[in-house]
Amino acid sequence: MTAPLAGCVALVTGAAGGIGRAVAATLAESGAMLALADVKPPPAQPDALAMSMDVTSRDDVQAMVARTVERFGRLDILVNVAGVVSTGSAVSLPESEWDRVLGVNLKGTFLCCQAAIPAMRANRHGRIVNIGSIVGKNGGNARAWLDRAELERAGNVAYGVSKAGVHALTFFLAREVAADGITVNAVAPGPIASDMTTNFPAALQALIPVGRMGRAEEVAAAVAFLVGPSAAFITGEVLDVNGGMWAD
Repeated sequence: MTAPLAGCVALVTGAAGGIGRAVAATLAESGAMLALADVKPPPAQPDALAMSMDVTSRDDVQAMVARTVERFGRLDILVNVAGVVSTGSAVSLPESEWDRVLGVNLKGTFLCCQAAIPAMRANRHGRIVNIGSIVGKNGGNARAWLDRAELERAGNVAYGVSKAGVHALTFFLAREVAADGITVNAVAPGPIASDMTTNFPAALQALIPVGRMGRAEEVAAAVAFLVGPSAAFITGEVLDVNGGMWAD
């Protein structure tokens, strides 16, 4: 059976992290050619283009897309995984932390989409998937009315606002580029077991209806669906992958 993404070129940011690595592996298994980018050197993948870059730098982002098109001749898929986590309540959060998180998570996603769209428009085909979050929808996991100290352990106002912005960006772009043959969707994970969630409170883990944290491979499977041929009529969607913690 033909690989569903055979002949497609996929650019994955945040490719050195757990979800990024899983997305890259899943897309490669589906036949895509890979361009992998991260602020740290991405892991080696056979025949992949690996780039060290900063998504908050317009110059870096433009160069990333240019190198991808130069290497492969086209760009079909962009998966914006690059992101940083943050904890702290709205009252205690330093301004510098707010700027850092929104700079990477929201501005970085915007810059990558902005740079990739012209290359996709040139071929009248493209698939963009942004990584959002459950906390961009639910107002955060911390339950201050039960345990005020949980705000400092699990409060994540900057992260949640940045991901809500990613969801909104997805909606706007989906309408803007639909006539160009480009779909724009997002995946909103719940708690995913990774290096970024090692301190996720056990009390909150116990609230996940399916009884466990998610796996990076489960997020990657959702991404692969959205960039594949079966999802050609889906755009402007935020797909929840959260074990039942949030439904809408």
